[in-house]
Amino acid sequence: MTSYLNSEFFNRLETLTLHMNPNLRGFFGGKHLVKSYGQTIDFADYREYNLGDDIRRIDWNLYARLNKHYIKLFTDERQMHVRIFLDCSASMGLDPAKGQYVIGAMAALGYLAVRNMDKLSLFFLRGDAAENPFGRIVGKESFFRAVTEMEKIGFSGETDFAPAITHCESESSSDGLTIVISDFMTDSDWKKAVKYLCGQKRQVLLLQVLSPDEISPGYMGRNHLMDVEAEDPLDPRNLRMRITRSMLLSYDEVMQEIFTDIKNFSVSQNVDYVSVRTDVPIEQMLFRNLLERGVVA
Repeated sequence: MTSYLNSEFFNRLETLTLHMNPNLRGFFGGKHLVKSYGQTIDFADYREYNLGDDIRRIDWNLYARLNKHYIKLFTDERQMHVRIFLDCSASMGLDPAKGQYVIGAMAALGYLAVRNMDKLSLFFLRGDAAENPFGRIVGKESFFRAVTEMEKIGFSGETDFAPAITHCESESSSDGLTIVISDFMTDSDWKKAVKYLCGQKRQVLLLQVLSPDEISPGYMGRNHLMDVEAEDPLDPRNLRMRITRSMLLSYDEVMQEIFTDIKNFSVSQNVDYVSVRTDVPIEQMLFRNLLERGVVA
C-alpha cells in the first residue's frame, strides 16, 4: 500500500501553486494577485487625483503633458485561507489504496497552500460534524507536524455534508479556496453544502475520488452486496442478488448519470469539478487534471 506522505512526494510539487480567483479579497501580506489596488511595486493603472490622496503617488511627468493630476495605482497581493474538507465515511476507506489516495491528495493540496504563504485548515467530515484537529496551519513547520498525524485518520459511518460544512468556521467570506474531497456516492445533500460555500463567495473545487471497481465493477453471478455505511446487517441496502451483464450495463449508465449530474451542478454554481481514479497517480491528477482546470499553475 502506497504512502504519499514523504519528502520525495512533496519535493515533486515545488513547481506548482494554487491559482486563486482574482476577485477574492483575502488578507494582507500574501502572494496572490487580486483585482483591487494595493502597495506592490508593479504598476497597474492611473486614476484622477482626489482630495486626500497621497500626493507622493502623483505622476508629475503625466501632469507636465496633460496639465492634470493623476495618481499611479499598483497591483495588490493577498494571503488566502485554504480549507480542505475530507469525507471520512466508510466508503472512502473500504479500499485501503483509496484511503491512502485521498489522504495524499489532501496533503498535496495543503502543501501547495502553505508553500505559497496561505492559511490552511484541514477538516475531517464525520457524521454531521467537521473535525479540525490541527487548528489553523501557517507555514511548513506546522504543516509537517500535521502530516505526521494524517495517516492515523480512519474512515467509518456516513457523512452528512450540509450540517458538517455549514456549522464549521465561517468567520469571513471571499477569503480563499475550499476543496471538498469525496466520492460523492451518498444520499446526503452535499449540494446544499456547496451552495452555502458559494454563498460565502469562496472559490470551490469538488475533487471526486473513485476506485476502479467503483467505476466498473467486475462482479458476476450470485453475490452478497453489503453497504459499508449501513451499520445494521438487516439494512435494506444490503442485498443478495445474481449479477448479470445487463445489470452491469445499467450500473454503468447510472454512473454516467452521476458524473453528468455533478458536472452540470458544478457548472451551474461556477465551481470546479475534477473526477479521478485511484489508479491515476496523484502527481498526474495535479499536473494534468487540475492544471487543465486552471486550479493550479
